[in-house]
Amino acid sequence: MISDITIGQFMPGRSFIHRMDPRMKIITMAALIIFVFLARNMLSMGLMLGFTFISMLITRISPKMYFKGLKAIWFLIIFTSVLNMLYIGGDTVVFKWWIFTITAEGLWQSAFIAMRLVLIIIISSMLTYTTSPTDLTAAIERLLAPLNWIKIPVHELAMMMTIALRFIPTLLEETEKIMDAQKARGADMENGGVMKRAKALIPIVIPLLISSFRRAFDLATAMDCRCYTSGSGRTRLNVLRYRFRDAVAFVTTAAVCTGIIYLNMLSPSLVQ
Repeated sequence: MISDITIGQFMPGRSFIHRMDPRMKIITMAALIIFVFLARNMLSMGLMLGFTFISMLITRISPKMYFKGLKAIWFLIIFTSVLNMLYIGGDTVVFKWWIFTITAEGLWQSAFIAMRLVLIIIISSMLTYTTSPTDLTAAIERLLAPLNWIKIPVHELAMMMTIALRFIPTLLEETEKIMDAQKARGADMENGGVMKRAKALIPIVIPLLISSFRRAFDLATAMDCRCYTSGSGRTRLNVLRYRFRDAVAFVTTAAVCTGIIYLNMLSPSLVQ
């Protein structure tokens, strides 16, 4: 299960999306996530699904990698969908048993919730898969640059966010190693009640915390040894520049977002 969590990983490549300016990737993918929630019927949701699938193919990353990252949240998707299916009322009753009533409106709502969660994970993964931590830091810093006017340390915030994202795969790998080591020593983490399973996690959490603090200390020491200092005086090896491909991506994303708004007006909403 832990090995299926792929968020935070970067996969080098030369695809159209890989070569986009990271600032434009953040802007366009944030817009897509917003419009995932604005799609309110099958036409607009179908447009969003189709555009997301085409974008996945453009990255030249195997679709298996995207869906591998979904394995860790399947329970959340199913649980949320079932809750919406049971608690959303409506006029068209599909199934009724005891205190449970399933309506057509509830089924549509649960389907939309599931599709939204899947799309959000895929779009977020697309950003991290195609953007290196260095470029992501530079993009976040440039986008948040206006906050420097009110004395907010933008560079430090961008660095902390990127480091945290970068170490997610490392900590997940460390967790898996610790779990395998504890199982080899006879630890039982899969059987028993909730309290027993919670106690079984203690031999995992404590070594993981110690390892995390050690990695943080080593990283801080390495940055000090390299005379790292933050501030406006720092220069960059690769200067971010908007290019023609970024304009194409912006216009395409804007067209998709406009299409979602238009399709929402053509057909009645299927979700509340």
